[in-house]
Amino acid sequence: METLRRLLPTASTLIIFEAAGRHQNFSRAAEELGMTQAAVSYAVRKLEDQLGVPLFHREHRSVELTDVGERFLADVTMGLSRIQRSAEDIRTKGRESNVTLAASTAFGSMWMLPRLARFRADLPEIDLRIQTSVRDLDLDEEPIPLGVRGGDPASWPRYHSAMLAPEVVFPVASPGFVEKRGRPERPEDLLRLPLIHLEEPVRAACDWSEWFASTGVRYTAQPRRLAINDYVLVIQAVLGGEGVALGWQHLVGEQLKSGALVPVGGHVLDTNLAFYVVWPRSRELNAQARRVRDWLVEEGRRDREGRR
Repeated sequence: METLRRLLPTASTLIIFEAAGRHQNFSRAAEELGMTQAAVSYAVRKLEDQLGVPLFHREHRSVELTDVGERFLADVTMGLSRIQRSAEDIRTKGRESNVTLAASTAFGSMWMLPRLARFRADLPEIDLRIQTSVRDLDLDEEPIPLGVRGGDPASWPRYHSAMLAPEVVFPVASPGFVEKRGRPERPEDLLRLPLIHLEEPVRAACDWSEWFASTGVRYTAQPRRLAINDYVLVIQAVLGGEGVALGWQHLVGEQLKSGALVPVGGHVLDTNLAFYVVWPRSRELNAQARRVRDWLVEEGRRDREGRR
């Protein structure tokens, strides 16, 4: 590194050389940089002495890059451009006050929205943007710092991850439905009731077959009276008394606390998977995104510990 330090000119000398080489005129370079022509000429001469080769052919009233000068200018221009873009990107990220979170509609509406007042109180200077999608967005390709995904982090080697909630699934119904049809206490009791099915179009999701298999009860698929491809609408149907659906604990927690939903069926499935906040390994989070990530993780921890 010491050899490189002795070999390379200063950044200001490179900036002067780039302007002189781009204009191929010391006077115009001096005007652009707010210097005298003599100062530009001196800096270029000093650079040539340091490198040990001429970079310009000097005529009476003009200068022209040598072949070596042409090659050096191309490299200097590329290097300065990359440094400028990187510095501008860092400065912009440092000043950004908004953070985008990519998530499913279910997570956005059922987990995040009930917490928005607390988010604003804890992080009042950050504007949160929730971008929902039917599929997990590629954060490497999108200008989005954070996302929420369910599954196994080993499946996402390009992402860092921190757990929000374990995947815990159990049937839920509305109090009105239970009052009308009776409360099913055992898994087999559900076989006689209308089951609402989530037909997730892209993301893999636990279904009734998997849930019944975990109970040891043989499940023969009944005619699907109601199948919906949006989980928010599935829960709306349950709240409307249309039947029983699988409830993801971290999503239906608010409805369970308020009594709008009740657990039924007497069995809880822990899939050994979880939901995570993720962010790309390919770039660093800015300070605001790190604060949002940490807030999400802390909310998840407090939920798991019973919100102490």
